[in-house]
Amino acid sequence: MEPLSGPLNLLCEFLRFPSVSTDPSRAGAVSACAQWLAGHLAEIGLLSEVHPTPGHPVVVARNLHKLGRPTVLIYGHYDVQPEDPVELWQSAPFEPEIRNGVLFARGSADNKGQIFAHIQGVAQALKNKGEIPVNLIFLVEGEEEIGSPHLEGFLKAHREALRCDIIAVSDTSMVAAGVPTLTYGLRGIAAMEIRVKGPSMDLHSGIYGGAVRNPAVVLAHLLASLHRSDGRVAVEGFYDAVLPLEDWEREAWAGIPFGERQIEANTGAPALGGEVEFTALERIWGRPTAEVNGIGGGFQGEGTKTIIPKEVFAKLTFRLVPDQAPEFVLAAVERHLRAVCPAGVTLEVLPGHSGETYVTDPHSPCGRAAQEALRRVFPGRQVALTREGGSIPIVNTFQRVLGVETLLLGLALPDCRAHAPNENFPVANFEAGILLNQTLLEELSRVNLF
Repeated sequence: MEPLSGPLNLLCEFLRFPSVSTDPSRAGAVSACAQWLAGHLAEIGLLSEVHPTPGHPVVVARNLHKLGRPTVLIYGHYDVQPEDPVELWQSAPFEPEIRNGVLFARGSADNKGQIFAHIQGVAQALKNKGEIPVNLIFLVEGEEEIGSPHLEGFLKAHREALRCDIIAVSDTSMVAAGVPTLTYGLRGIAAMEIRVKGPSMDLHSGIYGGAVRNPAVVLAHLLASLHRSDGRVAVEGFYDAVLPLEDWEREAWAGIPFGERQIEANTGAPALGGEVEFTALERIWGRPTAEVNGIGGGFQGEGTKTIIPKEVFAKLTFRLVPDQAPEFVLAAVERHLRAVCPAGVTLEVLPGHSGETYVTDPHSPCGRAAQEALRRVFPGRQVALTREGGSIPIVNTFQRVLGVETLLLGLALPDCRAHAPNENFPVANFEAGILLNQTLLEELSRVNLF
């Protein structure tokens, strides 16, 4: 075990709470983590409160606000994913361990390490200078990993208290080690489950095979129909609202030191696929997709059981880009599947969760301030302007409820293993995040946000 500094010791204490929001048996640990965090925010000199919700608590902290200063809200979450499968961890998931300059623990990257870097940045500034140059609000929730079901209501109920000029979030990734990254866009999402039902019971495939439509075969046909051979989605109207990539975006992304070889190495995939006329980064960040997340039904045990299953299912998600609307995409996909589905089975379509796309201008005054802060923290490195392939629905909620744009400044690395065993966060990135917080607040204090 490598020796720990004061901030690292505190981070490890934060990480020891098994604040798994999906597990009802750990509600006490989630609440204890919120209380610990609020106590620490008070210790560094902020006014902090723990707000109950119908689910897990929200922690809010602020400095003494002064007229004439911009207000910056920094968002993060203290809840984490379950640690399963535990046997694949090289060290205990809730006993932080540093190996070769990398901190391993559940939540180290997503999101405790990143939000705590911001907190420690403020702590150091208050200790060394007695104040920070902006009006600051920390908003740290405990339900992000379950979709933030109560945060929108909290924002609406506390809209005036949370009024701000800009929001900063570090819950994304850098494109590569040492490459400062500003994310200005997020893909949206639309989910559905489809069920194909045939006979009223599993049937003997010898007695009835060839006479009764097999739901598993129909499902395979439906799923295969979603894509053309060139990688494009075959659903009519799917691309109607898609905004083309800007020339500056394609040029900027082409210069990023992260491409197909790194993606293959990170994923273990033998080769990449997708729309052939776009690069891998363009497909991840700027193009919509149709994905099959899971298939089930029929016999799953050892050996052979000669049946025609009575029912099968598949879970689908569609990653969306500006200006695609989730409800339009779900309706178009359902029309497509029903048109392709043959007689002899029943198709049931169950819409799931959805989230809007998000994009902001990285060249706005706040965007330029964020880029300058990144350049100061990573001198001599060009700032990578990226979109994120995933979705952070709360960013859209901030825009809709508070009417404020969000700066996404990732500190994790692409191989941080968030949501997987051996989640990790480089100590150097934690330290860079502390400095980034201070430089970001300095730069934003100079921007006219009124």
